[in-house]
Amino acid sequence: MLLRLRLLLASLGGGLLLLLILCLGAQNLEQRPRLWLGFTGTAPLPAGFLVGLALAVGVISGGCSAALLAPRPDQLPGRE
Repeated sequence: MLLRLRLLLASLGGGLLLLLILCLGAQNLEQRPRLWLGFTGTAPLPAGFLVGLALAVGVISGGCSAALLAPRPDQLPGRE
């Protein structure tokens, strides 16, 4: 349980830290394209922000899935 909690907190903390740095770094970017999603579009966002946002979401979701799939201590090999 403690391992799962540590994995979850580390992934959330790392993802939020990446997101904070990304938001600070994307303040002065000039080119701001729009993404067209079918009938509507997004607000004009820098392309680097969109890529960084995808990276931060991937870090968070990967860490959360690793925390959920981590074996319980009584299921580890060598413990009988």
